[in-house]
Amino acid sequence: MAERLVHIVDDAEVLADAGDLTLVCVLTGFLDAGKSAELAADHLAQLSEGKVVATFDVDSLHDYRARRPPMSFVRDHYADYEAPRLVVRALRDTGGTPFLLLSGPEPDIRWEAFARSVREVVEHFGVARVVSLGAVPMAVPHTRPIAITPHANRPELVPGESPWQGELRIPASAQALVELRLGEWGLDALGYVAHIPHYLAQMEYPQAALALLEHLEIGGRLTIDLGELRESAQITETEVDRYLSSHDEVGEVVRGLEQQYDSFREAESAGTSLLAGDGPLPTGEEIGNAFEAFLADLDDQSKENGDDTGPGWEDR
Repeated sequence: MAERLVHIVDDAEVLADAGDLTLVCVLTGFLDAGKSAELAADHLAQLSEGKVVATFDVDSLHDYRARRPPMSFVRDHYADYEAPRLVVRALRDTGGTPFLLLSGPEPDIRWEAFARSVREVVEHFGVARVVSLGAVPMAVPHTRPIAITPHANRPELVPGESPWQGELRIPASAQALVELRLGEWGLDALGYVAHIPHYLAQMEYPQAALALLEHLEIGGRLTIDLGELRESAQITETEVDRYLSSHDEVGEVVRGLEQQYDSFREAESAGTSLLAGDGPLPTGEEIGNAFEAFLADLDDQSKENGDDTGPGWEDR
């Protein structure tokens, strides 16, 4: 008998009134710059009191040496081991519409078997569509609207116009493979990838989580209260802008990205070229060095205010 990677709880009660059911998929790790997808998943999980309806065998999918789970050592003993979990929860949106949320760490191995297990969940619960959320670092400034790349396994499902032309060769992800395989099996899947300023990719970036959930409302046919996330995004934006206003060297790097971004958009609108203008693009090293100072400065400010124990901006 073949080994099963997923255990499904046959709980008809929590999904009794689910007619047009959406499964939202968020696999954290590779496709989660700025922790944007993870923030989006956490926000969804807080909308209602959810119930786990399926669990995946993480021991068969996770590389513990590559991504070691955290645990506590208390004086003379180990405690509080935080085991990774990959589960499907039954939730309800702000309007009471049922949906499923598959979330947890991206499997390190056995992607094909994992895709088959997701298919099992989709077919068991009669899921109408799978919508994935992700984020990647890009050479874009935080001062411009967050770009979203929509995708789907059928052309008529693509939710909006893609900013890309032609073919790109990219590193694969388990999430992308699931969408591809579901299409081969005749099951609908679509999704959104947010473009994160690569100098902010290591920090929590709620602006992108907000953009992802706004698109999820359309593609997933859900209603989501985004008030709390908007507040968090505004706080982050204010802190970044405050830092830039007092650090000209970092502001100059961002202005270079703005010029590159605007040149690209102008050329794209005119239909003349997809290439940006001749302005110099700041290197990743320049941006990384500048924003290492950014984080250090924020931490120093926190200590000056007497807050040595509370989380810094990047930990919020």
